[in-house]
Amino acid sequence: MNLANEAFVTRAWQMLLALLALTLATISPAHAQSTHIQPKLVAESAAPAPGSGTTLALTMAPEKTWHGYWINGGDAGFGLSVEWNAPEGVTIAPFHYPVPDALILFGMMNHVYEHPYALLAEVRVDKSVAPGTDLTLSGVANWLACTDKVCVPEKAVISVALKAGDGKIAPAERTRFDSWRALLPQPLDRHGTWERKGDMVRFAIPLPASTTIDAPHLFVETQDVIDYAAPQSFSRNGDHIIVETRSKGEKAGPVAALLKLGGGRGLSLTLEPGAVPATGEVIAGKADGIDMGLFWTALGGAILGGLVLNLMPCVFPILSLKALSLARSGGDARSAKVEALAYTAGAIVTALLLGGALLALRAAGEQVGWAFQLQHPVSVLALLILSLAITLNLLGYYELPSFGGGQALAAKSGAAGGFWTGALAAFVATPCSGPLLGAALGATLVLPAWAALPIFGGLGLGLALPFLAIGFVPALRNRLPKPGPWMDRFRKWMALPMGLTTLALAWLLWRQLGSGEQLMWPTLAVAMALVLLTHYGSIQRGDRRSWLLVASGLLLLVSLAGTVTEVAEAERTAEGAGSTFSADALARARATGKPVFVYFTADWCLSCKANEAGAINRETVQKAFDKAGVVTLVGDWTNGDPAITRTLAEHGRNSVPLYLWYAPGAAKPEILPQILTPGLLTEKAKP
Repeated sequence: MNLANEAFVTRAWQMLLALLALTLATISPAHAQSTHIQPKLVAESAAPAPGSGTTLALTMAPEKTWHGYWINGGDAGFGLSVEWNAPEGVTIAPFHYPVPDALILFGMMNHVYEHPYALLAEVRVDKSVAPGTDLTLSGVANWLACTDKVCVPEKAVISVALKAGDGKIAPAERTRFDSWRALLPQPLDRHGTWERKGDMVRFAIPLPASTTIDAPHLFVETQDVIDYAAPQSFSRNGDHIIVETRSKGEKAGPVAALLKLGGGRGLSLTLEPGAVPATGEVIAGKADGIDMGLFWTALGGAILGGLVLNLMPCVFPILSLKALSLARSGGDARSAKVEALAYTAGAIVTALLLGGALLALRAAGEQVGWAFQLQHPVSVLALLILSLAITLNLLGYYELPSFGGGQALAAKSGAAGGFWTGALAAFVATPCSGPLLGAALGATLVLPAWAALPIFGGLGLGLALPFLAIGFVPALRNRLPKPGPWMDRFRKWMALPMGLTTLALAWLLWRQLGSGEQLMWPTLAVAMALVLLTHYGSIQRGDRRSWLLVASGLLLLVSLAGTVTEVAEAERTAEGAGSTFSADALARARATGKPVFVYFTADWCLSCKANEAGAINRETVQKAFDKAGVVTLVGDWTNGDPAITRTLAEHGRNSVPLYLWYAPGAAKPEILPQILTPGLLTEKAKP
């Protein structure tokens, strides 16, 4: 007997023993035992409202080297089942499974989860149930847990305490359940077709040509249709994905399946018997690499988008700092090149760090998008203090080597100043998602991390291109004005846009925290930073009261610690900022049969605010909207919102602004340009 046959026999015996053990466990009394996958039943709301309901999550945490199974376990496994004990008036829908992974062991295909996962189910409470009624749910769950050597059927009693109430959901629970929902496959709104041809089975999945998929795999839920372990070939014929694999069984009729797109995303769909188009352009699998066309297009778009970003109003204060630095170099070739390279390095490194943090948070299940750094009040406070420090420096309240004389450190301070100016530019400027940038960053949602990171780096490179050109093209550098007394006046004038940025950040912080007690610590922090910086300048001019410097520094540290504590406590106990946009609100608006305009914005997005002031909120536009009965929904992303983040991702975006126009009866929205005009919107509102 060869090794392959021996392994197959071993695996077959393991499965037979597992099935025997499951049978014995089913007919014998339940007894306490440890499990290799730890289950826990939790509810999004502990007080579901009568006439409504809540969502249950059964979290499954496998031990290391163990795995659980999808609803159709493949060749050698099976999914989870629960025998519920539900109170009268409570109904529980079947569980929804997240997108699984394909695992071949001993030649057999397994549809598995080798990491913690959660199954979600909807609970409905009849409107006749009286408030305060005990609705505690319990049940006996059975599942199969395996390693690459052994399989063990497991069971456990699961329960969660519920009581009929107002349906309130704590912000922390909403965030946690949103992260689990994001891992569920999205339902495809159209049916596909499938057919048998000899020993092959072919599927046609309707998917627009603009949808990019990486390392696809078709998980067929319906039994007796395909050979699970057989290779699957994918190709694209227009707006259809064609899948071909080996047939197994004689099943007829509709087939339920899940198409894995890559990056943890998937689509659930139904396929009806019917003709399947011919194969088309082959789609590369994971082993064949990524879609290089998408990669190069996204990289080019990121570089051009970063270049255009230099024209956005949110970048102007940072550009003023760099202009001052370049003018101070007096056209010296070596200094200009050093500063240009340092500035470029700072912009690229910061963009890579932000992109890496974004990808890491997404991999951990967080629903975040580009510019997440401005969705947290502590980050905004740090930027506020930094912009205040730069404003005071430009006004001459204190001096730093990178802006003062410092002839002995000219070379070092030039490089350091250039690097940190580039870093600041990337940190503050990139949230303003300009033309080309939204689509480029949206591509990072479907590319693997190693291919997505260069796109973020390209953004930083595009941002730095003008200063690279000045540093390395003498003709451009020679056009800079010569150093002179005008530089001091220019420096003071440049404090104006930086001061306006400081005020804008203060307004954003107020919008995030409100006007209550939460503003006390941040206000004290800003006041102490102001005292610290101005007194530091006084010491430079001969003041000997160093104790005031120490006292203000200590108070600054205390107030920063108080801000972090206050914000963390608020996030645990307070309701998050609301938004008029939600999936339910959109469904209700579309059900009216009127045009629907949805726009996603944030208080820190200046391009969003420019579009709102220059187009959306214009009187002519609002009159046209009123006349046409346009329903407008606003998605406020200022403090982050997982539902909005998911919607942005569904439309290939990773940041705001995003503008969607739903015509009456249209199946899908039209994505409007990122730069709006009153004429564009009034034209859309015409019948």
